[in-house]
Amino acid sequence: MPLDHPAPQHVDPTLTALVARLNDELRHHSATDVVRAALRAVPDLALVSSFGAESVALLHLTAMADRNIPVVFIDTEMLFAETLVYQQELAERLGLRNLQIIRSTQVATVDPDGTLHQRDTDACCALRKTQPLQDALDQYGGWITGRKRFQSGKRADVAFFEVEPGAARIKVNPLAFWQPGDVADYITENRLPRHPLVAKGYPSIGCAPCTSPVAKGEDPRAGRWRDSDKDECGIHFVDGKMIRTGASS
Repeated sequence: MPLDHPAPQHVDPTLTALVARLNDELRHHSATDVVRAALRAVPDLALVSSFGAESVALLHLTAMADRNIPVVFIDTEMLFAETLVYQQELAERLGLRNLQIIRSTQVATVDPDGTLHQRDTDACCALRKTQPLQDALDQYGGWITGRKRFQSGKRADVAFFEVEPGAARIKVNPLAFWQPGDVADYITENRLPRHPLVAKGYPSIGCAPCTSPVAKGEDPRAGRWRDSDKDECGIHFVDGKMIRTGASS
């Protein structure tokens, strides 16, 4: 079965108007206010989380507003054991009542020996993460991400609310205006558990075969697909195609 995305859909003008109104009304509001407004305004809203190094902040912030929100977690079947344990412990700690664990249904056919990442990392990400996530999101009217303006030049204009190009869906970015230290401060102030690999030199955590520790002074994402030009798994889309956008959510 091909891994291509479905043909792009025309953007509903009502979504554009809703996004513009929400951004205008909430331009000086907090991340918590953005989440609460999104829950009221966006039908079938989900939160997508990797349960990675910084994920606990957004998970906690959203859980405080609604513990019943669907939390979509993509199990690539190549994650660190620590991530899987952390996901289970965090879901219980935060009282997440609607955790959706998604896996690709094509791995046995496309990558039966689990070596695709050694030959083509883009194809492996598309198989194990990008396509399963896209399929999962098709049932939702919007999704919450952890994207932030400071993460890269391409994200410098990220707004609280966006219409996702190529999909009849709203993307919500409650942390858009947070600064680099805000996530760490939030985790500390709320006494939230950190991913166990953070203390072992992993400030950015993906699949085990493609993630390595980061040395002092290196870019936090230097350990992702080290010694390659790749820096994004491709979970954000334009016109139905994955795009490279710097740091992941």
